[in-house]
Amino acid sequence: MIEAVSLKKSFFLDQREIPVLKGLDFTIAAGERIAICGESGAGKSTLLQIIGSLDKPSAGSIKISGLDVFAQSERDLAQWRNQALGFVFQFHHLLPEFTALENVMTPALINGDSNTAARRKATRLLTKVGLDKRQKHKPGELSGGEQQRVALARALVMEPRVLLADEPTGNLDAGTSDEIVELLLECNRGFNTTLLLVTHSQRLAAKMDRIIVIENGQII
Repeated sequence: MIEAVSLKKSFFLDQREIPVLKGLDFTIAAGERIAICGESGAGKSTLLQIIGSLDKPSAGSIKISGLDVFAQSERDLAQWRNQALGFVFQFHHLLPEFTALENVMTPALINGDSNTAARRKATRLLTKVGLDKRQKHKPGELSGGEQQRVALARALVMEPRVLLADEPTGNLDAGTSDEIVELLLECNRGFNTTLLLVTHSQRLAAKMDRIIVIENGQII
């Protein structure tokens, strides 16, 4: 499903190069559940952003389902990203003026689905994550856990091949965190979605199939 070859990423500060990822090589199978762990600043989120095509590597390549991600035009890449990838972040990035239903419908509408089809998909997923009675509420009217459930439903509305989650339980209490994790695992099983999860939680990482540990920009 995912193949990284000699993946490097550097940033520049005052003309000084700061290497963050130093030549990573790995493969991830379809449907696999992967935890990405390491100290703060190790490059975990940078790696997830590159896999998600939100940032470009300085060198190396990423292939997903055989597609050389960064060989695509910006337009093709944006369309592919919307269809193939789902994102869940620590801060859910919901559109505050939209209801929960409208937030979840958005990727489907961008894809060209009819309003009816997008609404049907969004309603089904909000029911799946336990928010069937909160569809018309805006993010400001929802708890943190409910907002993260909306974000998860939005990430899944296009039935993506890969779900990328960056500290998805970082702002939640223990009980709500467990609920979100179980939903992520259920979606992994139900949709056969490959799951990549950045986390500091060893308890959460232990529920994955494999743990990739990054230290000083390298997989150890």
